[in-house]
Amino acid sequence: MGLLDGKRLLITGVLTPRSLAFATAQLAQREGAEILLTGADRGLSLAKRSAKRLDDPPEVLEFDASVPEHVESLRKEVAQRWDRVDGVLHAIGFAPQSCLAGGFLDAPWEDVGIALHISTYSFKSLAVSMAPLMTEGGSVVGLDFDAAVAWPVYDWMGVAKAGLESVSRYLARDLGAQNIRVNLVAAGPQRTTAAKAIGGFGEFEDVWAGRAPLGWDVSDPTATARACVALLSDWFPMTTGEIIHVDGGFHAMGV
Repeated sequence: MGLLDGKRLLITGVLTPRSLAFATAQLAQREGAEILLTGADRGLSLAKRSAKRLDDPPEVLEFDASVPEHVESLRKEVAQRWDRVDGVLHAIGFAPQSCLAGGFLDAPWEDVGIALHISTYSFKSLAVSMAPLMTEGGSVVGLDFDAAVAWPVYDWMGVAKAGLESVSRYLARDLGAQNIRVNLVAAGPQRTTAAKAIGGFGEFEDVWAGRAPLGWDVSDPTATARACVALLSDWFPMTTGEIIHVDGGFHAMGV
């Protein structure tokens, strides 16, 4: 018996096999889940290519978090395939280069608005879109990077993650009556495509393993995937509005 036997999960954000979403999708399948993936623009073809590397290649649906019409169309597409959804992984984030790597004071609102729309507001959009299909309750999980402090080079993406953390609490409040849990996994830095796009992100890699009491491997997404799968399962039935840190304990240490 797997943790997710009989579960139907929608997983966003799979780009390459090195992504956290891919690791979660792979583990979810191995724990018994049936899954659907999403992708957008160039990421759609990447997601389809990566899907073929899963044990049971799933279908990939188009979902661009910045296009309002896609929110409704995604729900219709999923409803045509399944009579219910049990869990959703939100692994979507993007900020224009002007918003990162020292651009905090100069980034124009047009670019900041894109970062907040895709990285923050889309969490609400996705949860609200899937909530009517979660007829037996379920779990919405988002990928986070701890926003309790100001990080080097992260800039407006850090602000977007702070917003994501707040959005998750309000979603937990408003969806709890439907027995839908909403939680975040704040992972340590991983050597993913998204991380490579942030100039100077290597600074995190250089210090993380040394300060994390349990150590940290920037090339191993297993621990984060396990946390996501656990939250998507029935093993946390009374946990919502929470941020689970999977970072080797880095967040709890001082300077």
